[in-house]
Amino acid sequence: QVQLVESGGGLVQPGGSLRLSCAASGSIFSINAMGWYRQAPGKQRELVAASTSGGSTNYADSVKGRFTISRDNAKNTVYLQMNSLKPEDTAVYYCNALIQRIRWGVPIDYWGQGTQVTVSS
Repeated sequence: QVQLVESGGGLVQPGGSLRLSCAASGSIFSINAMGWYRQAPGKQRELVAASTSGGSTNYADSVKGRFTISRDNAKNTVYLQMNSLKPEDTAVYYCNALIQRIRWGVPIDYWGQGTQVTVSS
């Protein structure tokens, strides 16, 4: 079994900051990529930021310059530092990880349970 446990969501005023964390645990051989998605009411889930095991990162245009993704590979944890938050950043944020459970296994997508981020005055 593999679990992704997120934390750090909440209510913040426009212009404020939040830091999300996601820790992967369980039977893990390697994590190929970790990232964050979000889904606002009535909208499709979208990629926010992703980080590969090699260290490359990718961001949605809407968050470039404001959000930063980072990883602690020793802890199987990914973070999302969110600065200069806007009301349009309000959504449920989901952690995603592409995990290989055994040495020759096929990497599988895992998802966290989601954490609510609300940006409002």
